[in-house]
Amino acid sequence: MYDIKSMTIEELQEWTVQQGEKKFRAGQLYDWIHRKKVRSYEAMTNIPGSLLQKCRQQGELVALTKVRMQESKLDGTRKYLFACSDGNVVESVWMKYKHGNSVCISSQVGCRMGCSFCASTLDGLERNLLASEMLDQVYAIEEDTGERVSNVVVMGTGEPMDNYENLVRFLKMLTDENGLHISQRNITVSTCGIVPRMRQLAEEKLQITLALSLHAVTDEKRKKLMPIANRYCIRELMDACAYYFEQTGRRITFEYSLVNGVNDTMEDAKGLIRLAKPLHCHVNLIPVNPIKERDYVQSSRESVENFKKNLENAHVQVTVRREMGRDIDGACGQLRRRHLSEAD
Repeated sequence: MYDIKSMTIEELQEWTVQQGEKKFRAGQLYDWIHRKKVRSYEAMTNIPGSLLQKCRQQGELVALTKVRMQESKLDGTRKYLFACSDGNVVESVWMKYKHGNSVCISSQVGCRMGCSFCASTLDGLERNLLASEMLDQVYAIEEDTGERVSNVVVMGTGEPMDNYENLVRFLKMLTDENGLHISQRNITVSTCGIVPRMRQLAEEKLQITLALSLHAVTDEKRKKLMPIANRYCIRELMDACAYYFEQTGRRITFEYSLVNGVNDTMEDAKGLIRLAKPLHCHVNLIPVNPIKERDYVQSSRESVENFKKNLENAHVQVTVRREMGRDIDGACGQLRRRHLSEAD
């Protein structure tokens, strides 16, 4: 069975010719799927019935189903829960900013990375998402809001680098001029630090932003927060970051979740400066989003500001992530986890 929504236009042209159809029909199919974002073959009014029948016989048109949507009364952020055709559910978030609308999508159903402050990983990994299922999170949200998405962040449930092939296919299709044609520079991919995949992504020469979930400045402390640190040390991570910058010319972002009394001291700030400055990184400080399954506490506003000032004084570019959707299960994995517990 084919996953037509995951096919590039070149693959779709090849498939269409194999079906005994004219090559130009592939462009029509691609336009219906990726520009008009239709949810069924029946909506494709200029495609011959014979070709539509072949499409139906050889593969479903992937279309996620909206299960739940929560809208923040604080800032209008929307959190979506979508069902895949196999019954698995995934989360996505729509955020409205002055510079445009941003969507944060999931790359896996669940996650196996085991980061200690994240709800996404509590039930382990169910499966990887197809490129079509990643794309359709964006398409479904555009349809639901009636507004164009200009920025996409792959920072929801899952480790994108653990689903590498589907991730790269998704990135190339999302930015394809025949589809949504979102600028590569408006896309951010987050990773907890799978070093070989970071290097592989660098060699793709894409113009996306790579965000490293760092969260600690020593191997000892990072191992307590993130099991991946047992495989790749900070020195290897920094080498991979330098390689990414060298290959793409794109500056790395360090994501740093501030946990009260764990990684928010003056010593931690100095360590972060030592790592970020040589790479000219942007540092994104994140007051950790509390989840009931963990006992981590968010750093105080004063601690966050002091930490930020230390970095600014050392001429490291730093921002504090604006907290969005705190009143609607804002942290990754919270809504899905609540839905699963209600279904039991």
